[in-house]
Formats: sequence, structure tokens, C-alpha cells
Amino acid sequence: MFMIEVTRINRQSKFWVNENLIEFMEETPDTILTMTTGRKVAVAESAKEIAAIAEKNWNVGAIRFAIRKEENDALGKTDSE
Repeated sequence: MFMIEVTRINRQSKFWVNENLIEFMEETPDTILTMTTGRKVAVAESAKEIAAIAEKNWNVGAIRFAIRKEENDALGKTDSE
């Protein structure tokens, strides 16, 4: 699970959202995140900025998975151990 730091639309404070719970984003012109719960959140960042953060997080996660797999393979461990 990765959290993304975003800025409230008033640009006065920041908060975190779980990127796995973002169902879709729209710019109206404010960026609105619609969460899987149905909650809508307005943020100052553009949809492209949020997508770039999510992609970076995904890449980091994939790298961590690959490193962990290599370490387990070297130790002769399986995924179930």
C-alpha cells in the first residue's frame, strides 16, 4: 500500500490518500479524486502529477518485489515461506 501526499484545494494544508483507493480522477478545472468508497476529494495537484507519483510508487514497489525475490531465491526460500 502506498500513500500519496496531496494538497488541499486551498493550498493551506496537505494530507495523504491511499493511491489504491483512487478509482478515477477528473479535472473540472480542479482535480477531483473519486475514491472507491464514492467519496470525492478536491486537490491542488493535477491529475498528471498524481499519476506520476503513483507510477513512481509502483516502480518502487516493483523494484522492492524483485529485490526480495532475488534474496529469497539466493536463500532457497519460496513465496510461501
